[in-house]
Amino acid sequence: MTFTLPELPYDYSALEPAISQEIMEIHHKKHHQAYITNLNAALEQYKVAEEKQQVEEMIALQSAIKFNGGGYVNHCLFWKNLAPKGQTGEMSGGLKTAIEHSFGSVDNMKQELSKKSIAIQGSGWGWLAFNIQKKSICIVTTQNQDPLSTTGHIPLLGIDVWEHAYYLQYKNVRPDYVKAIWEVINWNEVNKRFESIAEKA
Repeated sequence: MTFTLPELPYDYSALEPAISQEIMEIHHKKHHQAYITNLNAALEQYKVAEEKQQVEEMIALQSAIKFNGGGYVNHCLFWKNLAPKGQTGEMSGGLKTAIEHSFGSVDNMKQELSKKSIAIQGSGWGWLAFNIQKKSICIVTTQNQDPLSTTGHIPLLGIDVWEHAYYLQYKNVRPDYVKAIWEVINWNEVNKRFESIAEKA
């Protein structure tokens, strides 16, 4: 199976001024594509090593598969989590109720997710997530491109705080980027994702 770059559901300029066209185009065409290219290469090498029963080589390839596979999965979700102003919808229904139960209010959740995303050392992601074991909503951070699914959580909303997601526009001021991204969060998508999870929980 070969993975390919998904098309964005909006134009590169559609998220301005929160996220510039230049950032979106480079982020999607260059960075996301690089993860996909490297993932496909690692999987092909793994297939060869498996056929030859080269266990050491198979083990050595795991880190590349995790990193690039995580980059692929995380960004596929990230693009869907964003929408142009006027098309974002509103947080509603079960999602809003669950957030208010876990955090007291929607504003508290936003403040906590923003704070933890900003505080990530180096590169990583801030997540609003569903804890599978506790069956509740929580906030989790991951380093680099580690996929959230390996931690016992299902992602609802992810904030990419790798520098490539904001540096061209916001320079080193990550808090300004995190503040701005709330303007283009696609609550229609997050609502839908939560309802799908809640049905199975």
